[in-house]
Amino acid sequence: MKGLPEERAIRLAQYMVEKRATVRQTAARFGISKSTVHKDITTRLQKLNAVLYDRVQEVLRTNKNERHIRGGMATREKYRAQSEHGRVRPEAHKEKPAARTQRETGK
Repeated sequence: MKGLPEERAIRLAQYMVEKRATVRQTAARFGISKSTVHKDITTRLQKLNAVLYDRVQEVLRTNKNERHIRGGMATREKYRAQSEHGRVRPEAHKEKPAARTQRETGK
């Protein structure tokens, strides 16, 4: 996405507010980095449009409060997909058997 940073900041903010999108989703949609999106909607936008800035901050707060839920859902889907393809999640809580000594093996 080329163009003036000020125009870009406004377009990014409008998209985030309309779609309730995350920074990551917005970056992917516009083909720019997450750092650029964050810089535009926090620093540049505040100077350009205070009302839109406040609306974007609400979306960011909501996304931040919900991120642990999205992370858990992503992990759940990852392991569900693996089990459907015959790969089973390793049991992290099981202990490995202790190594056998030479006396136990008879060598």
